[in-house]
Amino acid sequence: MKFTDGFWQARPGVEALYAQEAYAIDALPNRLVVEAPTRVITRRGDTLNRPLLTVTLSSPLEGVIGVRIDHHVDPGHEGFDLVGADSPLVEIETDDAGASLTSGSLTARVGRGAPWSLDFTSGGRTLTRSGPKSLAHLRLAPDANVAVEPAGTTGVSEDGRPPASIYTHARLGLGVGEQVFGLGERFGPLAKNGQTVDVWNADGGTSSEQSYKNVPFYLTDRGYGVLVNHRGHVSFEVGSEAVEQVQFAVPGETLEFFVIDGPTPADVLERYTRLTGRPPVVPAWSYGLWLSTSFTTDYDEATVTSFIDGMAERDLPLSVFHFDCFWMREFHWTDFEWDPRVFPDPEGMLERLHERGLRVSAWINPYIAGRSKLFDEAAEFFVRRADGSIWQWDMWQSGMALVDFTNPAAVSWFQEKIRALLRQGVDAIKTDFGERIPTDVVWHDGSRGPDMHNWYTQLYNQAVFDVLVEERGEREAVLFARSATAGGQQMPVHWGGDNSSSFESMAETLRGGLSLALSGFGYWSHDIGGFEGLPDPAVFKRWVAFGMLSSHSRLHGSTSYRVPWAFDEGGEAPGQSAVEVTRFFTKLKLGLMPYLFNAGLEANRVGLPVMRAMQLAFPGDPAVTHLERQYMLGGDLLVAPVFSADGDVQYYLPAGEWTNYLTGERATGGSWRRETHGFDSMPLWVREGAVLVTGSRDDRPDYDYRDDALVTVYPGGADERRVTVVDPADPETGAVEFTVRRTDAGLEVTSSDGRVFRARVTGGTTHAASGSVTLPLA
Repeated sequence: MKFTDGFWQARPGVEALYAQEAYAIDALPNRLVVEAPTRVITRRGDTLNRPLLTVTLSSPLEGVIGVRIDHHVDPGHEGFDLVGADSPLVEIETDDAGASLTSGSLTARVGRGAPWSLDFTSGGRTLTRSGPKSLAHLRLAPDANVAVEPAGTTGVSEDGRPPASIYTHARLGLGVGEQVFGLGERFGPLAKNGQTVDVWNADGGTSSEQSYKNVPFYLTDRGYGVLVNHRGHVSFEVGSEAVEQVQFAVPGETLEFFVIDGPTPADVLERYTRLTGRPPVVPAWSYGLWLSTSFTTDYDEATVTSFIDGMAERDLPLSVFHFDCFWMREFHWTDFEWDPRVFPDPEGMLERLHERGLRVSAWINPYIAGRSKLFDEAAEFFVRRADGSIWQWDMWQSGMALVDFTNPAAVSWFQEKIRALLRQGVDAIKTDFGERIPTDVVWHDGSRGPDMHNWYTQLYNQAVFDVLVEERGEREAVLFARSATAGGQQMPVHWGGDNSSSFESMAETLRGGLSLALSGFGYWSHDIGGFEGLPDPAVFKRWVAFGMLSSHSRLHGSTSYRVPWAFDEGGEAPGQSAVEVTRFFTKLKLGLMPYLFNAGLEANRVGLPVMRAMQLAFPGDPAVTHLERQYMLGGDLLVAPVFSADGDVQYYLPAGEWTNYLTGERATGGSWRRETHGFDSMPLWVREGAVLVTGSRDDRPDYDYRDDALVTVYPGGADERRVTVVDPADPETGAVEFTVRRTDAGLEVTSSDGRVFRARVTGGTTHAASGSVTLPLA
């Protein structure tokens, strides 16, 4: 949202009142309170008839400093659940020139007097600063020439008026060349500089500026992050309105934000996820291949069985079968009842699927349609209009109402329906929707409508996830969620929403996933082949390779099935059919499970995502600044999906020695490469110094990774390296550590518990070992 007309003027209808000076600074226990009048005070009369901004500096966590700007009291202001806040001890210093508050490595210093100046420093470096015309109280006339409520809004006026008459904004400086990342799952350019970003959840597909998962958190390659602690609409201007600054504005009298220190992007994510919640450990079976009924296709138990039989006959390992919307009867969503016309024996069917070693996922949404048998039962639990009537509309299912998750009784009621479904035999829940939340309604707990728009998804997903934890256990709970906001990473897994069946949409999907990963989310999936439309065989096969080298992998479409043999089962060159490509990359992923599961444990431990943008993995390399078509899978594997039918791909290898995982080729990085790949190949490189442990099975993801593990040592690295491999059923105690030491005789590989394993130097002979083995160096 833009308030200015160039550098000097405000837009018509906008009165911008900026903090002009630090007039008074009070050092209080664990905080600094600054009086910041909106004009420089030169005489007593200047204090009259003039707004005053109160700026409070404090710290919720070591290395994090909060800034709260208040004009008038705003009792309705709600921030996120800061689950990691621990109110650390801070150091406060004052002098004639100003005052500072230090939390861990981060210091905020406010200068006394005019002009307004608030600097954030760490390790002797200035990270960012709030200078003149940075903090503002904004008053908008009814005809103000600013943007209206963001697209995707429901239940707001449509007469073009600004959505609020009072705003508060802040600006933080950008250094020369500084790039901004994050702000949720966004499908445009990965670096957000030059963009206007509205944090406002919307169901807009992947080909628009709208986003299902909006997170008012960004990090920069200068070594810090910023979280705007506001649940509702936050409008960001990222080097766009004021090209030297990031501006963020919220409606109302209060704005709070946190500056989060690094110094690396990984350090920023560690602190951010410590503050807002870590991604939990997800079960090993969830990493395998998921197959869906698709959305509007015709299916019954016979169809489902034919799909599963077809996968088995073609040696395509399948881990999860997903039932999309029409497991329930049309016009009755959600009633939590299997449609008896197509699934007459749901309990028996689910048992039969379990007997085949499969897990089962089922679709739900937070709406109750007018024809649902639950509508009358749940009437007291629905969101209401101001006149007391039930809010309903026909966008999706006719007459649907919205469950009010601010009502504890409604939460309990909804959870019992989920619990019954789980006890029938469903293992995972796809929590669809949660974005189109009206703003002109009344909530049970008195929350303001605009503030609930984004926050609703958190309450919705939390209600379902909590039941999964209660029924399945902490390490067995899995959602497949579409919408989210800050803190949503605590309830994985999330998928990328409704994409299209094209290479362009495949690329935008990856951009969305990397942007979400840079916003604190540890796991991510997407609809392989695209949701809308029917992918041609080339798109499908290239997308399968990308999808199986994502943290989670699902075949799902809208109006057509996604079984691989529906694309091209015969007549192609060896290894190039859709079935063969799916088999190859699925088995490849299953063999990598010891490594991938460890990456998930790392997400839980320190907040690093499984799929890592190059800017996160190589923060010192300026060549990665704008890379958005490749990523690191865990810490050691570089993946460059192929976005073309002919296999042409261009990508960048960072400095160091790399080994091609598929061919064994060695290459020196620090340069661009251009290659052509068949459908059964893609650029997949291992970082120098890696110790990569792969598993003994390629038929399922949930096996004991310690059994007959293969330890492959790659060139380079330290003289002593360690890697831990776990039993995914008991990752805390069922672990073995492999140590690699360089000796005069070669590389000694030792297991911590004396177990049997296999080891090799990449490209060399595999040696069986019992407890320890020395590998000769080439």
